Amino acid sequence: MSATLELTNDLISRPSVTPEDFGCQQLLADRLSAIGFTVEHLRFDDTDNIWARRGTDGSLLTFAGHTDVVPTGPEDKWISPPFEPTIRDGLLYGRGTADMKGSIAAFVTACERFVAEHDDHTGSIAFLITSDEEGPATGGTVKVIETLEARGEKIDWCIVGEPTSTDKVGDIVKNGRRGSLNGRLTVKGKQGHIAYPHLAENPIHSLTPALTELCAVEWDQGNDDFPPTSFQVSNLNSGTGVTNVIPGTAELVFNFRYSTEVTHEQLQQRVEAILNQHGLNYDLSWELSGKPFRTASGALVDAVKHAIKSTTGYETELSTSGGTSDGRFIAPTGAQVIELGPLNATIHQLNECVSVADLDTLSDIYEAVLIKLLPS
Repeated sequence: MSATLELTNDLISRPSVTPEDFGCQQLLADRLSAIGFTVEHLRFDDTDNIWARRGTDGSLLTFAGHTDVVPTGPEDKWISPPFEPTIRDGLLYGRGTADMKGSIAAFVTACERFVAEHDDHTGSIAFLITSDEEGPATGGTVKVIETLEARGEKIDWCIVGEPTSTDKVGDIVKNGRRGSLNGRLTVKGKQGHIAYPHLAENPIHSLTPALTELCAVEWDQGNDDFPPTSFQVSNLNSGTGVTNVIPGTAELVFNFRYSTEVTHEQLQQRVEAILNQHGLNYDLSWELSGKPFRTASGALVDAVKHAIKSTTGYETELSTSGGTSDGRFIAPTGAQVIELGPLNATIHQLNECVSVADLDTLSDIYEAVLIKLLPS
């Protein structure tokens, strides 16, 4: 059993559903302390975080990830217990194998080998690990970054271990992400008997023309780095559950995944203009989950591309597709941020799994990045 597989197994066996950590971070802290890292435990609200750093000078390469996992779903639907790591046909099964305890284990073992061979490396290495990435993400990475910024501690390069690969490990690297903007709309009408519509005002009927227009709008055409902005409804609720009552309100929850061609302020203004044009009586609240970011070609992107090529023999593809990650909190500080991890085919699903061989390949890629960026 490789060191990476062994550490992944140990992490998987801990049922760290958001925001619980169940000792994962202490396990990592012990491993990192043994190779010269200074570890800080930072707790905000119900969220455990660690900031571990080796070295105080030069450029800082940070490995970022999360020990928390999503709920398992019905455990009797798993082919093996989700928190009992099980290998079958070369695949390691368990909640968090791909998202993202396997990446974290690969981070650690890559650093252990690198430090053993390059104790006098240039620059510094850090780990930013949270237990609140899969949840509201209010007490995790965002708070650690605020702490670092307040004391003038800057990250130069950051690798987030999100599962980015599609067909083979390292084939896709995320060098950016779209922005995410959520809206919660309540359209107000007047409840009444369905047989007397003239005495009521149906908010569903009022909302429908505006919603049709919102769904038809071309918000932008995207650009070379980002696809066009997408508007999607995630929830639509109204009514009392009976057939003879016109509802008094209709509630709509929607999301924009947006490109750098538009700002979240512009999206808000356009939505509100459409609602006003249709004469709706409404309340609307907004939540910005993250602004779009992109890391251009430079030291980090070049090092990652070189590491994947030298380790696997094939070229990687840069992409900004997919959902949000904690990279959205790190990139605004000026850091170069990329995401690189195992295959994402089974993340958040029953029977989540990762290739055992891929774990070792991933660790080798991370080590090659260290060698490229922080040579002796």
